[in-house]
Amino acid sequence: MAERNRRLTETVVRESGRLGSFIRQRVPDPGEAEDILQDVFFELVEAWRLPEPIEQVGAWLFRVARNRIVDRFRKRREEPLPAAGPEGNDEALYWLENAMLASDGGPEAAHLRRLWLDAIAAALDELPAGPRDVFIAHELDGRSFNEMAAERGTPLNTLLGWKRQAVMHLRERLRPLYDEQS
Repeated sequence: MAERNRRLTETVVRESGRLGSFIRQRVPDPGEAEDILQDVFFELVEAWRLPEPIEQVGAWLFRVARNRIVDRFRKRREEPLPAAGPEGNDEALYWLENAMLASDGGPEAAHLRRLWLDAIAAALDELPAGPRDVFIAHELDGRSFNEMAAERGTPLNTLLGWKRQAVMHLRERLRPLYDEQS
């Protein structure tokens, strides 16, 4: 496993420059270009875990990037991201808080809450560093997107995209738990 992770890291480092340039030539907004790059690497991490290895990783990355670029332009009416300021919808901004069970519901609720927390931790471990760190900083540490953008020097839209990526991943991974409760 450590060898596979090392090879994955080497691939990301080797391909990120060329792939980033490829995307930036086709997407004028730097924040959107960075989001697409992160989406492509997220898909690489997901595909890397599959039993069948990816042949010609470089070509695969460029094909996925091209598909993501086309998807972005097709989906002009993409699901709106939550606002970054205090005027934003708190329900959308604090996804985790709204997804969790109340902590004062007795032993059964405490047990279910523990199951949720374990599942969330496992799902977060599957994410690349950017989306995982932004999700944790916003949801658990209560940090604002503006604060993180200023501190990291990362565009606000990139942080919002990473948060969205993390939420979408968590929704998918936690769907079985949610369906059990319904």
